[in-house]
Amino acid sequence: MALIPSQILRVAILLSYFSIICSYKAIDMPAHQTYGGSWKFLTFIDLVIQAVFFGVCVLTDLSSLLTKGSASVEQERQLKKLIGLRDWMLAVLAFPVGVFVVTMFWTLYLYDRDLVYPRLLDNFIPQWLNHGMHTTVLPFIIIEMRTTHHQYPSRLCGLLAVCSFAVGYVLWMCWVHNVTGVWVYPLLEHIGPMARSLFFICLTGLISLYYIMGEILNNYIWDSSRTSLPQGPWRPDESRTTSRLQHSEDFCAAECNKDKSD
Repeated sequence: MALIPSQILRVAILLSYFSIICSYKAIDMPAHQTYGGSWKFLTFIDLVIQAVFFGVCVLTDLSSLLTKGSASVEQERQLKKLIGLRDWMLAVLAFPVGVFVVTMFWTLYLYDRDLVYPRLLDNFIPQWLNHGMHTTVLPFIIIEMRTTHHQYPSRLCGLLAVCSFAVGYVLWMCWVHNVTGVWVYPLLEHIGPMARSLFFICLTGLISLYYIMGEILNNYIWDSSRTSLPQGPWRPDESRTTSRLQHSEDFCAAECNKDKSD
């Protein structure tokens, strides 16, 4: 049995993201005063994505609690749409972008931190906040994937959405450079145009790979859970919601057929 209910975990994670975002925005850094502000950094965009995602998770939990025992088919439909939004956000944004930020940041940091996180930033950002932005994202999203089953979209639609996000961010970085004459990350200042283009293509491919890895991990976790703990505490509430909705639709169809036969 779970030590902490998944609903409480989601609320705690959501509050932690609010704290991290507020603490980061409260820092008076020169980069925050330039064109694009915090929104030119993928780390900040990822924090907003994670906060919105866990906000949707908490809203889904509340809606599921309020509709439990309800016979309203419309409420069940609305809950199912909310669950669909939550699952889509995890598959397309929260998992691949979150894993990308963590792995890319620490890989470049260990190789040469000045390429991505100059030592000057230590004067503005404390260590705990740095880990809140670049480390805890990964365990938080793994916890969510482990405690709740998420339905992934089709592979083609998911990859198109992920690549659209990646290309959109690359174009945004290029626009910021066009306006300010400075690249968002110091790494991009040290490579030529051809190498930079190849770098952008590789990053798009990498984030697409993370999408596929998330899909495989999700299927592995829940295929194993279904065979070992079909009735355990990890069973997702939305499966019961879908079952109730299907039962209600079948009942309505049977009544309609009965009226026609009479």
